[in-house]
Amino acid sequence: MGSRIRPLTDNCPKSLLKVGSSTILEMMITHIRDCGINEIIFVLGYLQEQIKECVTTKFPDLTAHFVINDLYSETNTGFSLMLSKDRVGDSAFIKFDADVVFDKKILKNLIESDYATCLCIDKNVNLDAEEIKVIIGEQNRVVKASKTVDPRDAMGESIGIEKISRETAILLFAELELMMVEEQNHQAYYEGAYERLIEKGVPFYALDISGLNWIEIDTHEDYQRFLNRPPGACA
Repeated sequence: MGSRIRPLTDNCPKSLLKVGSSTILEMMITHIRDCGINEIIFVLGYLQEQIKECVTTKFPDLTAHFVINDLYSETNTGFSLMLSKDRVGDSAFIKFDADVVFDKKILKNLIESDYATCLCIDKNVNLDAEEIKVIIGEQNRVVKASKTVDPRDAMGESIGIEKISRETAILLFAELELMMVEEQNHQAYYEGAYERLIEKGVPFYALDISGLNWIEIDTHEDYQRFLNRPPGACA
């Protein structure tokens, strides 16, 4: 619901905040399509009709699927990701947080990476309590990815864009469904399922995207930095 950036999101989904004539979501979809992906699943809740209208009007030839999280105000990203299971089916997929603006090269590098399952990691950031901090072990495998990781132990931040293989997707959705049986997990982030799989030996790798431009829009300060970004940044 973008509560940390209110009142901007009182009547507008965060992903539809504008920069010039475009929105965060339009920039994201344009990059995705430029990289050869033309089918997108949108998990919606808050002010969902505005997002549907934007997608269908601005991208009429996009293969778009809309999944509704009616419990969006009571749940978190883990629950929302779980709801996309039937639409994803038995496919590999790339997952995006809808408030991340990113350089198109990040997505190109992710698609071209030899890693079947990996997280985009920026090692050149100052880490604090809000970031998803990542510990990386041998062979570039992710050991832990959580807000609770001590910044002194972390190698960088997960930016909210991941590639998930078909085999890992099957395990991931099963893990999410198992988690969400317990109401206490409804507020869990999707990274919680990643960590549970990592503990069971499922490999997740780190793709270093340090030096490429991206920004997650969480706060008014983030949005101002986005508005004031240098020309060409995140293009």
